[in-house]
Amino acid sequence: MLKSNSDVCINCGQKLGKKEDFLNLMGLSLEIPENQKDSIFHDLEDILHYFAFDVTSAFKKDPAAKNLVEVLTSYPGTQAVLLHRIAHFFWKLDLPFVPRYISNIARQITGIDIHPGAKIGKSLFIDHGTGVVIGETAEIGDNVTLYQGVTLGGIHLKDEKRHPTLGNNIIVGAGAKLLGPITIGDDVKIGVNSVVTKDIPPNSIVVGVPGRIIHNGNEIAQQIASLSHEILPDPVLRLIQNLELRIGELESSLQSQNNTKTNTNTNTNDSHNNKIFKLSGE
Repeated sequence: MLKSNSDVCINCGQKLGKKEDFLNLMGLSLEIPENQKDSIFHDLEDILHYFAFDVTSAFKKDPAAKNLVEVLTSYPGTQAVLLHRIAHFFWKLDLPFVPRYISNIARQITGIDIHPGAKIGKSLFIDHGTGVVIGETAEIGDNVTLYQGVTLGGIHLKDEKRHPTLGNNIIVGAGAKLLGPITIGDDVKIGVNSVVTKDIPPNSIVVGVPGRIIHNGNEIAQQIASLSHEILPDPVLRLIQNLELRIGELESSLQSQNNTKTNTNTNTNDSHNNKIFKLSGE
């Protein structure tokens, strides 16, 4: 009969592995390197610091937000961002499994898929949020608003920077797709369902498929509020209207030339007839 021993399984009699062996097998370590302790404490402070900004942004950007309990329990965008900050903390520690598991739980709860490697600034507000996808190497600045269905995705499978970088004070409309390692400048507004695959300079408004810059620094930016997509110009419609105008001008010019030619032919025939009449009269 086997005696109970901390190093021997009482059921099968085989020698038990040490706790450290199991942690090594999982790629885990309970020791914190001395050179990382300050950084870790700083990251923990950032989580608490950003928490206030993330919650406050919901009240600033959604008039339906009534109280703190409602935001924390009923706003999937806020929940997803808060859980991401925890997952990102563990990601920076190179802890396997745990960050991805937290992000997966967040996706199941909120419908928002944020890779734990993504870098997110303060005051990110994801409104409604269903279908939002933020890739591993994506970077988001401060005071950014994303609406449902937004994708910050990659365009290749190389293990390098492959997702967008967003500056500060950006609004991305519902269903917009930002693809590849592009850079979106500060104070940019991207219209609903736009597809952006190229860098966008600051203070721009982008709409369409592919995304076209319809404004860069003029007064229309002050007229377009966060949700005023109804006054966004349509670059395709504008192009069609310009083509129609040009075609009309060409038709008018051609008609004018035809009228001039007709008048010339008429005058020539009249002159010829007059000559014949004179000859026959003689």
